[in-house]
Order: sequence, then C-alpha cells, then structure tokens
Amino acid sequence: MAKELRFLVVDDFSTMRRIVRNLLKESGYAEADEAEDGVVALQKLRSSTFDFVVSDINMPNMNGFQLLGEIKKDDKLKHLPVLMVTAEARKEDIVLAAQQGAAGYIVKPFTKATLEDKVNHILTKQGLK
Repeated sequence: MAKELRFLVVDDFSTMRRIVRNLLKESGYAEADEAEDGVVALQKLRSSTFDFVVSDINMPNMNGFQLLGEIKKDDKLKHLPVLMVTAEARKEDIVLAAQQGAAGYIVKPFTKATLEDKVNHILTKQGLK
C-alpha cells in the first residue's frame, strides 16, 4: 500500500469502536481514531486528516445520517468514503444511506471478513487501493 490510510471509527459504544479498530488492524489498517458521536467525529474530521469513516447510525447528539449529511456538504470532506454500520437491517435505512452518499452499509454483528471485504471494495472503487 502506497500510504497508510487513516480511519475514523464513530460509535457511541466504546466496545464496538474497539472491535472495529481491532478488525481494521487485523486487516492491515493500523491507523484509526475514534469518536463517540457525530459531533465529536465532525470536529476530528475538520481538524485532522482522515481517509475513511466507519460510522454507526444510531448515536446520541448527531446520528450517522446527520454526520453523513454534514460530511457530504463540506467541500473538504465530501470525498471521504463513509461506511455505515447499524444493528438494524431496515431497507429504508439502506436506501437512505445510499441516497445520502454512503459508500457502503454493514449490519452488526459482522465478521472480520465482512468488514475487510466491504472496506477493500470501497477503497478499490474510490481508487485508494
């Protein structure tokens, strides 16, 4: 890989953030930071450089859809691929995520293989891999 990609893992549940970070690390992506909601995520995205966002949908303060909307309307951030993660596989959520510009969608619980496949597919599609 030409450069180390930086991930931002956004979830209000610290155990889930740690699981996702560990799965990313096992998949070869060691550079990851965490945010507990969309508000904190947006501050981090605007003050640092990231290449990829993995965000839960259901969070307090600013949920994943609101975060996705903020990312997509920000000229400095709109290029970022956002992988949405949720415990509910509701069709309307999947459609909404796609309409709002999410790069992908996975349902909890998921395996390392699922996360790795989805991330690699998105990176390839975006020309980052």
